[in-house]
Amino acid sequence: MASLKALKVRITSVKSTQKITKAMKMVAAAKLRRAQMAAEAGRPYAERINAVMANLASKVTVGPQSPKLLAGTGNDQVHLLVVATSERGLAGAFNTNIVRAARKTAERLLAEGKTVKFYLIGKKGRAVIQRLFPGKIVHQVDQTHIKNVAFGDAHEVSEDLIARYAGGEFDVAHLFFAKFQSALVQDPTEIQIIPVPLAPATGAESSGASAAVEYEPDEEAILAELLPRNVAIQLFRAMLENAASEQGSRMTAMDNATRNAGEMINKLTIQYNRTRQAAITTELIEIIAGAEAL
Repeated sequence: MASLKALKVRITSVKSTQKITKAMKMVAAAKLRRAQMAAEAGRPYAERINAVMANLASKVTVGPQSPKLLAGTGNDQVHLLVVATSERGLAGAFNTNIVRAARKTAERLLAEGKTVKFYLIGKKGRAVIQRLFPGKIVHQVDQTHIKNVAFGDAHEVSEDLIARYAGGEFDVAHLFFAKFQSALVQDPTEIQIIPVPLAPATGAESSGASAAVEYEPDEEAILAELLPRNVAIQLFRAMLENAASEQGSRMTAMDNATRNAGEMINKLTIQYNRTRQAAITTELIEIIAGAEAL
């Protein structure tokens, strides 16, 4: 049985940890509100540009002269998995879920005979990916200096990815991130960003009215400008979603840790009181026994 001193030290230690986790929960909650607003504000623009590009792409014939980001390389042998995680831990299963989704895709592609490479945004997924797929990481983006995600950060990454694509380093790029739903739910998400997948146009843009629109310059010229921008926008959206998801997951994790610390303190306190009572009882018995001996 633990001594009274050891139990008292343990209780003090857990109380200190509880104060830290409670403070981290409050900080995450404050950051979550801003990050959630940014993520929700970025969704309509990302979805709208996809719809506009779908409408433009429906008016052109994809061929050798089409932008490479639209037409592709003509092959799908080399796949680049762009895995966006956080720079910091203590965020529950946030990073684990993203890496797990990327691992499943990598294993499926490898089973199909494809070549898989990894491009990491954030450092928390590196250890697991390096262990499971040694030598497959081609680059890692360090974002420790970024406090609030800006479009320029995503644009810098997109330019590097497009340059690698133009250089023939890969044929298809998949982006992995966590889509924010709530503080309790963050969905691991995979989207293809290169070549840009264009879904059929919907809504007003697929109606007869849109057919009367004339573009200046022509559709292919506009697509050549919009396609690289779309890659940056999808990366920016993923970073915003990740920022909100990270804070939501951290807030939940710290809330659980605070609650668990409280339960442990109660158990240790009960054990301390019982041990103290037992010690007092033993001491009284010894005193009584000593008095009777006299």
